[in-house]
Amino acid sequence: MHMTAVDDLKAVRQPHSTVGIPLPHISRPLASSVTIAESWMECRTALSCPAKLIPTSFASFGDIPGNLCSPADDWPRPFRNLGHDAAWERLAAVSNLHSVKFDTNGRWRADALNFQPCAETPSQDRYAIQQIHIQGRIWTLSAVFDGHLGSHTVEHVAHHMPVIVREHLEVITQKHGDRAVPPPLVADMFAMAIRNFDDAIANDVLELFPGGLSSLSRLSDSQIQEVLDDQLSGGQNYTKARLCMYGTTALVALVDPDHKNLWLANLGDCQGLVVSETGHQGWNMEVLTRLHNGENPLEVQRVMNEHPGEPECILDGRVLGAIAPFRCLGDTPFKQPPEFTRRILYNLYPGQHDTSPWEEFLMRSHTPPYISSTPEVTHYPLDPSPQAPRKYLILCSDGFTDICGTNQREIVDQWARAAARSSSRELDEKSLALRLLWQALGNDPKSVSRALTLDMDSPWLDDVSIIVQCL
Repeated sequence: MHMTAVDDLKAVRQPHSTVGIPLPHISRPLASSVTIAESWMECRTALSCPAKLIPTSFASFGDIPGNLCSPADDWPRPFRNLGHDAAWERLAAVSNLHSVKFDTNGRWRADALNFQPCAETPSQDRYAIQQIHIQGRIWTLSAVFDGHLGSHTVEHVAHHMPVIVREHLEVITQKHGDRAVPPPLVADMFAMAIRNFDDAIANDVLELFPGGLSSLSRLSDSQIQEVLDDQLSGGQNYTKARLCMYGTTALVALVDPDHKNLWLANLGDCQGLVVSETGHQGWNMEVLTRLHNGENPLEVQRVMNEHPGEPECILDGRVLGAIAPFRCLGDTPFKQPPEFTRRILYNLYPGQHDTSPWEEFLMRSHTPPYISSTPEVTHYPLDPSPQAPRKYLILCSDGFTDICGTNQREIVDQWARAAARSSSRELDEKSLALRLLWQALGNDPKSVSRALTLDMDSPWLDDVSIIVQCL
C-alpha cells in the first residue's frame, strides 16, 4: 500500500515528503537469513538504458492489470518493449529478490521479492524471513508488511517483529520444558506478542513525559518540543515520536520445528494462501486470511459495535473517514486520545504544518482506539512426511491481489502447474516469487515490459511484496 497522507485522506496519489509534518491518512537485514526490501535507488542506477535502441510501443489504459492510473492520464502512453530475457532480468533487478533454504536438501525454502517499477518512488512494502533458534530447535518466521504514509514505521516493524516473536516464544517454550506447546497457546502467544509490540510504540513516547498523557496539560508547547527535539544528541526521542505518525499492515507466518503446524497472524489487507497439489497435476488454492477493511462487513460491524452511538466511526468505508485498514501497527492518532496528536505530534514539526487534515478526523475521535492491533490468528496443520503432497504458502501485499484481480485463482494455478513441471535446477535458478509475479503481470515479455517501463513520473502500480514458502 504505497500511500501518502493525502492518498489516504483524499485518494490522491502524491510523492511522500519528509519536509514538515506528514498529513495523517492517513531494513535493515537482521541476519544472513533475513532480508528487508530496500536500497531502491542503487538498484535503479544499475538499470540505465543500454546504448542500443529499444523498440517503443504504446499502452492503453486497460493494458496494465491493477494500475493506479486514471483514464485521463494521456493514453496511450509509451513503454519500452523488451525481449524475454531482458524483461526477466529487469524484473529480477527491480524486485529485490531473496531466497532462504531451511534444510540441506532444499525441500523447505522461501523466495521473496519487493517490487515497485516507478524509479522515482521507493517501495513502502517490506518483507522478513528468519529462522528462530530456541532450545536447540528451529522455528521459521516469514512476513510481509505494507506501509502507508512513509517507511519509518514499516521499517521499524519489519526489523523488530522477528525479535519480539522470538522473545515470546522463548518464554512459552521454557514454561513447557520438553513438552510441545499446544497450538492454541502458540496462537495466543502470537497475538499477544504483536499487541505488546504495537502498544510499545505509543507507550515509549508517553514515558518521555512523567505522568503520561494527563501531564501534557501542565506543559507548554515549547517544553514538549524541548523533549522531542533531541536530534543533536542522537534523536532517540524524535525517532520514537515519529514512529507514531505512520503505520503498516502485517501478515506474519510461523512454522514450528516439527513442521506440523502453521500459524498466520494478520492485520490489514495482505493475503495468505496455501496452494496444495491434489493429484493428476491439479492444484487447490485456500485463502487463509480475511480483509480488515471496509469491504468486510464483519469488520465494519465490529468497529461499529465497539463505538456505539458514533455513526462517523466509519465514514465512506474508512475509519473516522480517513484510513482504509481497520487493523494496523502504528497509526497512533487513531488509537490514542486526540490530545496525543495535538500536543505531541503537532509539536514534532512545530510551525511547519497544516493541521486541518488531522482535525478533520480528530473531531470524530471520542472513544479510541478505532484501529485494532489485535491480529486474526489462523492455525493450519501441516504434514511433514516425505510422501505428503506439495504445498506452497503465499504471503502477499494488496498490490499483488490488485494485479491479479478476479483472475487470481487462474494465475496461481498456472504458476503452480509450471513450477511442478520445472526441474530442481530450474527452481533453484528462478525464484518462485518472481515466477508468480511474472505470471500475474501477463506471462509474456510484452505485458511484463508494459508494467516495467511505462513512461510515467508517478507510480502506476501499487507496491508488491510476495513470499512463496515451500511447506
